[in-house]
Amino acid sequence: MTRAFAMIMAGGSSEDLSVLTEVRSEPSVPFGGKFRLIDFPLSNCVNSDIYNVAVLTQYKPRSLNDHIGIGKPWDLDRASGGVRLLQPYRGGPYGDWQRGTADSVRRNLDFVMGQSEEHVLILAGDHIYLMDYRPMLYQHVQSTADLTVAVRRVNPYETYRFGIVSVSNAGRIVEFREKPKRARETLASMGIYIFRKEVLIDVLERSAHVDFGKDVLPAMLENSHRVMAYTFPGYWADVGTVQAYWEANMSLLAESPALDLYDREWVVHTRSEERAPSKLGPKAQIAGNLISNGCRVDGSAERSVLSPGVYVAEGAVVRDSVILSDTVIEAGAVVDRCIVDKFVQIGAGARVGDGDDNTPNIAKPEQINTGITLVGKRSVVPEGITVGRNVVIHAHTGEGAYKRKKIAGGQDVGKSMR
Repeated sequence: MTRAFAMIMAGGSSEDLSVLTEVRSEPSVPFGGKFRLIDFPLSNCVNSDIYNVAVLTQYKPRSLNDHIGIGKPWDLDRASGGVRLLQPYRGGPYGDWQRGTADSVRRNLDFVMGQSEEHVLILAGDHIYLMDYRPMLYQHVQSTADLTVAVRRVNPYETYRFGIVSVSNAGRIVEFREKPKRARETLASMGIYIFRKEVLIDVLERSAHVDFGKDVLPAMLENSHRVMAYTFPGYWADVGTVQAYWEANMSLLAESPALDLYDREWVVHTRSEERAPSKLGPKAQIAGNLISNGCRVDGSAERSVLSPGVYVAEGAVVRDSVILSDTVIEAGAVVDRCIVDKFVQIGAGARVGDGDDNTPNIAKPEQINTGITLVGKRSVVPEGITVGRNVVIHAHTGEGAYKRKKIAGGQDVGKSMR
């Protein structure tokens, strides 16, 4: 097999994930209890025998850098190849900070030129999927493509979220439309690309293209490059919105989830913390949850994802929610259809995600309007407070930010850290 090295795009910010990306980059957002989004492309690489990986960072990278470290959980702590974090920089011929995916690779072309592999695998750092890249690489080489794009079918009502391609009978991409309002085609780009290295270098040196999807792919089609499609039949989720993130977590609770995290033949590696086993109290009531190590449940948890170290006190109820690490939900509190970030304290008797008022969020009405309430990292929800639906409580919000005992649906509480 012709070799390829991988470059994972992990530098962008994502305001559509609200409080989850106030304090971290999107690829370092926790998912599925113990994982982070970056774990999926990293694990796919090593499971596909790709051990030369570069991660391109920029926006709030500290937690991402800490998580990856020297790459040991993925067997990427190697003297030759392994994982390298390519940090952003200012100055030189490219001016200020990197402006997009293609621009970030352009600023690291010296790294690209220094690799011995003939092909470059470009990956997003914030998608959830299990994929063997070797069949795609094999097709790319056999078809003598300049660029191969991974594609999959999406819901016709969601084509506006993706780049949509049209493909000939021979598998060649003949048209690309970026996030069309309406589209007959439902074949979407997954943001996974394999370039011939020499073509990638030439395209980026000759142009000022900013993004691969918006700029590079259409330009290559216009210039008659050989651009092929590789159809991926498996599960794939772009969790770039609050609703998509919540749904992807909830889908793990299905009896036979589409994303199999228990496949011993395709392990998703991560940086695991040393935690005690989860513990269920004598009065605990649990139904259909994903409960991580270190959790203690003395109350009730229903259809929820509990990350490591979460505590649900006796009399407390957690329902249809994603609760991130080390959050404490005190006695009598009710958390319903919420996403709660790390180290949050929800006081006794508080009700978060309460009532039937589905008023969209005042600051982000188009993104937060499905009844999900969000609580940012290290925030406090005081004892006895009632918080409605589509409410955003920003990171590090203390008790003093609450001016009344009831927060109506759609409100913003605290100050955004962006």
